[in-house]
Amino acid sequence: MNDLAKPLLEDVPRLGEMGLHNYAPYLMNRIMGRYNASLRDDMASLGLTTPKMRALAVLSVIDGLQIRELAVYAVVEQSTLSRALDGLEAEGLVRRDSDPGDSRATRVTISEAGRAAFETLWPTMARSYARMFAGIPTAERAAFVATLQRVLANIRKHDF
Repeated sequence: MNDLAKPLLEDVPRLGEMGLHNYAPYLMNRIMGRYNASLRDDMASLGLTTPKMRALAVLSVIDGLQIRELAVYAVVEQSTLSRALDGLEAEGLVRRDSDPGDSRATRVTISEAGRAAFETLWPTMARSYARMFAGIPTAERAAFVATLQRVLANIRKHDF
């Protein structure tokens, strides 16, 4: 990030001045809390938790990740993810294999059963996504997503 893009601390109002309804981290947490809650019943019927669902969702798009990469993409602490992967592997939804390029690392691959479980959950995820963006024009949604991508680029610790 260049110095021109860095906001000055004195330019940021105090939380009490801006209010929770204008504080982006608060709004993002509320949105994700509601989104996760909207999936909870369908996840439970499939024996999935939020960390398991996130792992399957990521692996359905980017398969064969190292565990440390999967933890970043799934936004799950590595210790929590390891427990979730234990369950997913026991249920036959993922497979863990040694990384051929790094004997210290493990790669995770989604199985056909894992892909089927994710596909069963996807309609609920898609409905929740559509509900979040109801009444928001496509161009505005695209601009919002582009802004989120820039925010993530500003704060991320990894190249992905």
